[in-house]
Amino acid sequence: MGKMAAAVGSVAMLATEPGEDAFRKLFRFYRQSLPGSADLGAVIDFSAAHAARGPGPGTEEVIRSQLSVSSVSEHDAHRAGLQPVSKWRAYGLEGYPGFIFIPNPFLPGYQWHWVKQCLKLYSQKPNVCNLDKHMTKEETQDLWEQSKEFLRYKEVNKRGPRSLLEKLRWVTLGYHYNWDNKKYSADHYTPFPSDLAFLSEQVAAACGFQGFRAEAGILNYYRLDSTLGIHVDRSELDHSKPLLSFSFGQSAIFLLGGLKRDEAPTAMFMHSGDIMVMSGFSRLLNHAVPRVFPHPDGEGLPPCLETTLPADLPRDSLIEPCSTEDWQVCAAYLKTARVNMTVRQVLATDQDFPLEPMEETKRDITADGSCHRDDQSGPLKRARLNPDS
Repeated sequence: MGKMAAAVGSVAMLATEPGEDAFRKLFRFYRQSLPGSADLGAVIDFSAAHAARGPGPGTEEVIRSQLSVSSVSEHDAHRAGLQPVSKWRAYGLEGYPGFIFIPNPFLPGYQWHWVKQCLKLYSQKPNVCNLDKHMTKEETQDLWEQSKEFLRYKEVNKRGPRSLLEKLRWVTLGYHYNWDNKKYSADHYTPFPSDLAFLSEQVAAACGFQGFRAEAGILNYYRLDSTLGIHVDRSELDHSKPLLSFSFGQSAIFLLGGLKRDEAPTAMFMHSGDIMVMSGFSRLLNHAVPRVFPHPDGEGLPPCLETTLPADLPRDSLIEPCSTEDWQVCAAYLKTARVNMTVRQVLATDQDFPLEPMEETKRDITADGSCHRDDQSGPLKRARLNPDS
């Protein structure tokens, strides 16, 4: 309880800035927090054997969540690189109905596939990324090929030019989110990756959402100084379906708040392989990522990423082999980064997009390559990523 009391006391002593709400105050507190300090005593770690937290301002009790084990066969789980659902651990929080946290349910080594997809495949055209504003389609055609040699031989702590992959901040899949009008549209669509769709369908089914369709994805690429501002994901036309979040790489703090920003959020760690599901009441809650932490050793990978992907994969597996050379590039990138995939169903069954006047599709991207906005009128720092407000 000592660390927790110290953390609560530190928050209380943090001076409130003019017009600052409870969420923003805690966001700023954790943005400034140091790894291993007492500041993190009130942060829930679901990967711990007993994920729980004691009483304190704004705290919630951790509860076990029930999964639909029979909805996903062991065969289908394995095809997506997941352990049998019967072996997953799932948690919720009192006061947050519909929120489910699943600590790393991936089979040993199988995260390699999803990391490689995020960096090598999903970043390719015709998918849309933040670099498109300042570069031609030809220049962003294959970010992986243009970056791999640079990353493979890069010294982690050495300052120097960044590769294009290191300049990547976000990629959109399926129905591409329009950062300017905060909407999706039927005419701004490219095929959603089939392997990611299958993974998402299995996770959704295990959480009780059979029939979930992966229609849009936003991939955020975090550096160690990146943050994700306070926002609500409300642009999808069907809020009855869950929002799925997959994390890979270095650990981060996730803040889950209330319907209004004057409600203090609950803080939790997100580690590599962790999955979050926001549904029901929790689907439209404010949330944010104020901090990404470096590896305790300075330039290492989380232990779960040190296990190699098995060479002998099932014949019908969606998981593809990952060469030593490819993983060297992925590992070099992740030593100072984190990747998050969020997957959404945009439309209800048999629903169509509403008819709107024709207008030029444009994306709200700032001059420095980021497009993050929350409640402010101007562009935010490069370090911040894009909320779907």
